[in-house]
Formats: sequence, C-alpha cells, structure tokens
Amino acid sequence: MKKDKIDQFFKRMSDANPEPKGELHYTNPYTLLVAVVLSAQATDVGVNKATGPLFKVADTPEKMVALGEGKLKNYVKTIGLYNAKAKNIIKLSQILIEIHNSTVPDDRAALEALPGVGRKTANVVLNIAFGEPTIAVDTHLFRLGNRTGLATGKTPLEVEKKLLKNIPEKWKRHAHHWLILHGRYVCKARKPLCEDCIVRDLCAFKGKTVN
Repeated sequence: MKKDKIDQFFKRMSDANPEPKGELHYTNPYTLLVAVVLSAQATDVGVNKATGPLFKVADTPEKMVALGEGKLKNYVKTIGLYNAKAKNIIKLSQILIEIHNSTVPDDRAALEALPGVGRKTANVVLNIAFGEPTIAVDTHLFRLGNRTGLATGKTPLEVEKKLLKNIPEKWKRHAHHWLILHGRYVCKARKPLCEDCIVRDLCAFKGKTVN
C-alpha cells in the first residue's frame, strides 16, 4: 500500500474512532500486565470474566503472591493454559516486588525478562500503560497486514517491523487498537465484512466480497 493510501487508511480509522480502547479490563499497569499474560490463546471476554472477581482480591503483586498459586488457579481455571499462566503470574509478581519495587517497568527488556511475557505482551503493556507507539502483532494484525497490503510478512515480527516503518508517526499511538478492533469485528478471518469496511477502496485484498 502506498504512503498516501496508508495515511488515508488511518485517517478514516481515527475519524470513526478517535480514542480506541483495548477490550481487556484492568485497573492499573499491574492488572493490565496480568490480564495480557492471561489473554494468550484466549479471548478477551473469557479473560474479563475471570479477572473481574480476581482483581477484587488481588490487584497488586503483594496481594497476588499472598493469594498463592493454588487459589489463583481457581480464579483462572476457565482460561486455556491456566496452570502455566498461574505459575508465571506468581513468579512475575515476586520479581516485580524483589527487583522493581512492586511496579511494572516501562522498559521492553525488563518486561520481556518476566515469566510469561513475550514481545507481543510487552508491546501491549508499553502501548496501553505507558503510551508508547508500539504495535503488538496478534493474529488479527498479522492477517490485516498481509491482507490489506499495509505490511506483508511471513512472521509476526516481520509484519510488526513493516507496520512501524510504514505507518505515519501521527497514527502510531493508536494503530495497534484500530487494527485489532477492525480485524476482530470487520476484517474477520473467514468472512470479512467488506460491505461494512470504511477502507475497502484502499485495501489490496483480492478476495473482497464487494468492490
């Protein structure tokens, strides 16, 4: 996609939704981090159902460690891979207490050093909690990058790097959310709702359901 089209693409996204928000529920940077760790290979809706009650009793690293792995599992057992996730959440909470003065670091390397936190999770936390113009490439962004021509690549990292290179600076702050929401509700994997798409004339997808 050419630069002028990319600019127009995000201008339309901005006009339609000036302040996009993620759909995971959280109350502070710590609960955001926990929610994002839990969301791997799970839906935001499923995570929110579990974290609603959880965050009422454990919204700080100290409270989570005090809760313990066994009780934590009872709160998150409806979420896929909950055993490993519960173990990681207790471990990362202990590290936050011991090394980071119980605060979530605003540094990529420090975030990625935490158990259960990879590049995508770090990008989400840096973007939402600290306002950094990072782009977390999940299945939706990977699909959109390739399907629309915004950023083609064979791996999430390749798509991420191209998106960061191709998207104008003024749109980067919210690009992550615009693309996730668009992929989740309009540019769906199996049946894209091209008739409802506000950027369909800019999109390079050859399988468009409407012209």
